[in-house]
Amino acid sequence: MAETRPDRSRDAAFAWIAAIATLATIVVANVAPTRGPAPQPAVLSPADDPGCREWTDSCRVCIRDADGIHCSTPGFACQRAALRCTGR
Repeated sequence: MAETRPDRSRDAAFAWIAAIATLATIVVANVAPTRGPAPQPAVLSPADDPGCREWTDSCRVCIRDADGIHCSTPGFACQRAALRCTGR
């Protein structure tokens, strides 16, 4: 009865090819420049703008004073809008 032995050199070659392909993919993904729109500069929200003393999102009003930032409680059926500065 003839013995059948697996071809280990073929398996090893396949493993090396798979490892090299994986490594090459990772290197290319980290080195290649990204495509897409350029990032826009961040716009300060009124809460982050030290010049804005009072702002609202149509639900609550926030003020900045010497003690810090204080905000009102939003109403029951409030629908928020974009933050906007209402006092400088």
